[in-house]
Amino acid sequence: MPQWSVAAPWRILQVAAGVTAPLLSAHSPPHIGPMAQASFPNLTVLTHPLIAHKLSILRDRDTSTRDFKQLVSEISTLMAYEVTKDLATEPVEIETPLERMTGRQVSGKKLTLVPILRAGLGMVEGIAQLIPSARVGHIGLYRDHDTLRPVDYYFKIPAAEVERDFFVLDPMLATGGSAVAAVAALREAGARTVRFLCLVAAPEGVKRMLEAHPDVPIYTASLDRQLNEHGYILPGLGDAGDRLFGTR
Repeated sequence: MPQWSVAAPWRILQVAAGVTAPLLSAHSPPHIGPMAQASFPNLTVLTHPLIAHKLSILRDRDTSTRDFKQLVSEISTLMAYEVTKDLATEPVEIETPLERMTGRQVSGKKLTLVPILRAGLGMVEGIAQLIPSARVGHIGLYRDHDTLRPVDYYFKIPAAEVERDFFVLDPMLATGGSAVAAVAALREAGARTVRFLCLVAAPEGVKRMLEAHPDVPIYTASLDRQLNEHGYILPGLGDAGDRLFGTR
């Protein structure tokens, strides 16, 4: 698999006024611009060059199951750096080998990762490597392919819900049905602070989350063009669960 030969899915054109705008083909995933930002105030698109590079390889239909798993994990790690940049810290006294000093450590609420089964499992390891103290819960949901509505079958999260920050994980935010249901289940259990992380999102799913849970921020590596008639994201990744676990 080429490591550095894949270009980012779009390039940024600097205009005279100093405003950046995407240069897109008809089938390129759009970079979020002022109009999209105004429509989706709940959405943050993470545009780090390494995320864009790895996402391009991830989208490729010829990427193997092994490489797909690795890329999902790596992109999740890179996203976690951005998503956690506003975590509160507090001073802590430590002894270096040479002297005493005041350092900083994360304070406040405990972090809990909640993958939506099964595809969300692919994002856990990458984030847990960065935040090994994070607890992991699980929400079992699948999308009925005929109705496109979520069906729940499992729910298990750590105790002390009110004291925790929950990161809901799912590679795809398509219709938004599973995401909305997952957040609703967490809220019913007592969770107050919830964030949603995905690799690619469709405008339809972002809009549905905004309407159902306007206070839940969404972080994604790409806002894609639209859903097709079967509820799949275009250009998307295909079926992330099948590609992660080698099933059809």
